[in-house]
Amino acid sequence: MPQQNPIPRVLIIGAGIAGMQAALDVANAGYEVVLVDRLPSIGGRMAQLSETFPTLDCSQCILTPRTVEVGHHDMIQLVTYAEVESISGDAGHFQVRIRRHAAYVDWDKCTGCGLCQEKCPGKAESDFQRGIGKRKAIYTLSPQAVPNKPVIDREACIYFQRGKCRVCERLCPTQAIDYEQQDSFIDVEVGAIILATGYDIYSMENMPEYGGGNVPDVIDALAFERLLSASGPTAGEIKRPSDGKVPKELVFIQCAGSREPEKHNAHCSKVCCMYTAKQSILYRHRVHDGQAYVFYIDIRAGGKRYDEFTQRAMEEGNTVYLRGKVSRVFRDGDKVTVWGADTLSGRQVQIDADLVVLAPALLPRPETRRLAEMLGVGIDDAGWLVPLNGNMNPVETNRPGIFLAGTGTGPMDIPESVSHASGAAAKVLKRFSTVDKSTPIR
Repeated sequence: MPQQNPIPRVLIIGAGIAGMQAALDVANAGYEVVLVDRLPSIGGRMAQLSETFPTLDCSQCILTPRTVEVGHHDMIQLVTYAEVESISGDAGHFQVRIRRHAAYVDWDKCTGCGLCQEKCPGKAESDFQRGIGKRKAIYTLSPQAVPNKPVIDREACIYFQRGKCRVCERLCPTQAIDYEQQDSFIDVEVGAIILATGYDIYSMENMPEYGGGNVPDVIDALAFERLLSASGPTAGEIKRPSDGKVPKELVFIQCAGSREPEKHNAHCSKVCCMYTAKQSILYRHRVHDGQAYVFYIDIRAGGKRYDEFTQRAMEEGNTVYLRGKVSRVFRDGDKVTVWGADTLSGRQVQIDADLVVLAPALLPRPETRRLAEMLGVGIDDAGWLVPLNGNMNPVETNRPGIFLAGTGTGPMDIPESVSHASGAAAKVLKRFSTVDKSTPIR
């Protein structure tokens, strides 16, 4: 006969802002948390942002205290650079196997001094910087990384590719480099699971009308966030990737790959109107004589002070909003020509821009479908996780003991992700409320 009391420990998959909020809520109530993330450090997409809307607060100023708290919490077991390999069992008694990928660095020995990264001659394109900046073959995602422990990229490492170098090994003061390190496994039993898998970005390669990712100085909005960020590749100066020039004319294209079921995705990505307004304001703060244009279908600013924020972009930022679609984007000399329409005036529009920023569709991560199939949890046609009832049970699933948090269920802004995650944590705490916390956990 199965035990009646659930194991008072929760597995949270995904350590973005939603996963971290849920982890802290459960841990602060005195229950154990196993927090897993596929990246070497926590923070998710929010770690890539410059400022937040509508207050223009520094994203890292909000996020860093939260990541540090998670990293040092006695009740949170942080398992980064890892993926869930398998889950079996039922509510109250899930058996979980986690694969931790080989970092080729012994994190127990590593002090995070950064000497290995400073001297490493190998370089690669940085996914965290959205391909604009380079990183070393041995790297951390950002200066504020938690945990602040590096990993080695085998594909970029000179030793792994050519059998030479080993500079990081020679320089490491604690002998933490381990080229023979293998993937390891962690087995844990938990009473509940929270899926906080986050979102991905629709690739520019899927949008040939906007250059298909092959036109220089056409970037996505997340790459522009890295240009705006003080920790980004240009230290917060807006310079176009092709030649480092400051763009004097900038075009934002909203709904790139969204709300277009015939060619791309049918759904609205919800946050694009707001972050485009934010980016246009920040652009004007940095390039005082610059001119920004926004092509939009309609403005969806449904939040507290959101509509006022978009008006601020138009009035204070002097951003020109053009209601209409863009038909084509192409390179013409050192400019990026944008062909579009202004449906309010009925005129065709051509802008010879220095930089074009796309607001691409938000998509569920590919791993979300794998986890949903493993757990028997519902997903919709687009691949988003489906709650038990969108109106009355927004954080529960069709399977008892498994809950949802954040943008794995669909596009959300940061406050909505945080409140959604706290709702999931509350459901877990309700499930654990009958368990004596002093009882030893296997």
